[in-house]
Amino acid sequence: MISLDQIKELRALSGAGVNNVREALEATDGNMEAAIKYLREKGMAKADKRKDKVAANGVLGTYIHANNKVVVVVEVACETDFAAKSPDMIAFANKVALHIAAMSPKYISENDIPVDFLETEKKAMEDELVGKPDEVKEKIISGKMEKIYKDIVLLHQPMFGEDGATVNDALNGVIVKVGEKTLITQFHKYTVSENNVDAVLTNNED
Repeated sequence: MISLDQIKELRALSGAGVNNVREALEATDGNMEAAIKYLREKGMAKADKRKDKVAANGVLGTYIHANNKVVVVVEVACETDFAAKSPDMIAFANKVALHIAAMSPKYISENDIPVDFLETEKKAMEDELVGKPDEVKEKIISGKMEKIYKDIVLLHQPMFGEDGATVNDALNGVIVKVGEKTLITQFHKYTVSENNVDAVLTNNED
């Protein structure tokens, strides 16, 4: 039997609603780690179901460094003005802005990376692996590409200040909370005496 303390703990960890938390705990026999994974997967399922919806509203998250030399603005889009004004959405947008300031991604999704850049990187990897079996090459290249994604792609990066969860995991968590299609659609990072970084989501079906 699921206890009230378990429900409170999982709610605190995930931010999900009571019914979703209870469902996750029951489905995983009270295993907290498995329940968190269950909620993340449920968030992804919700995102898939809402792909055809239009994210016409949204909120801007901002971060200004204490020295006033770094400013980040990120746009998080959703379906309704009600969701855009919710504390969960506002907190998420500001958290993503802080993450961008700290981790300096260049793109939102891997689909935003220029094709010629990816082809050049893969070609260099293949040249280094000449003579190795195809299945070994594939595994090594896949691992190296994922490292590149974590370095430069926002959604692939571990969320700054959190243990293990990626930005994409956090995004799916917001989808669970607000029940709407939610996208990080663009961000801009301005740093004194450095080139600005501007990223726009090119495929909103991610």
